[in-house]
Amino acid sequence: MLAIFRKEINAFFSSLIGYIVIGIFLVLMGLVLWVFPEYSVLEGNFANLDTLFSMAPMIFLFLIPAVTMRTFAEEMQTGTIELLVTRPISDWQIVSGKFLACLTLIVFALVPTALYYLTVYNLGAPPGNLDSGGILGSYIGLLFLAAAFAAIGIFASSLTNNQIVAFLLAAFLCFFVYQAFDALSRLPVFFGKTDDIVQAIGIQYHYDSLSRGVLDSRDVVYFVSLIAVFLAATVLSLGRRRW
Repeated sequence: MLAIFRKEINAFFSSLIGYIVIGIFLVLMGLVLWVFPEYSVLEGNFANLDTLFSMAPMIFLFLIPAVTMRTFAEEMQTGTIELLVTRPISDWQIVSGKFLACLTLIVFALVPTALYYLTVYNLGAPPGNLDSGGILGSYIGLLFLAAAFAAIGIFASSLTNNQIVAFLLAAFLCFFVYQAFDALSRLPVFFGKTDDIVQAIGIQYHYDSLSRGVLDSRDVVYFVSLIAVFLAATVLSLGRRRW
């Protein structure tokens, strides 16, 4: 698994992929937080990073599929997947190595946003008048969200040898699992009856819960289970090549 992880990390940073992903994310978040008046922290009355945690999922919906689209689609397109699966490593190790590499790249993109926290921390009146516990919980929620999107993206990439198709499929699945259940819960057939259950199936419900700074074990179990399901589905998708 470590060999796969190192291979993927080297592939990200030996080309422009890793730098482009990190750069696009930071530029977009910088514009949203400091430039666009309707979202800017400077235009608000409170020192917080709510804009970061509300807009980051929208950016991740497209950015993470762009990272994961090549994981297996490129291997299938070039024929190296046959060489990879015949190595003395299990499918789980292959999938786990690629998943951890994608997640590591996303973490690298999130680390510089600590500068945003320090800036807002000093903008408070008095300086430090900031809910640091809530921000920490929001970062944990954002990390779980990124991991879930990465697992979905890798699964989508394992279904096709076309990277564009993998990107579109991953973006659709991420959007569906993130927002669709919240919208479905408002339908007359569910509203006032089982709308809470329908909402709880989607990612947004649990992400919003973590973003409030409350680390609920139910939310953690949900994200871990969702990630495990899509990684297991990816392993099965690889296994079909042997069938």
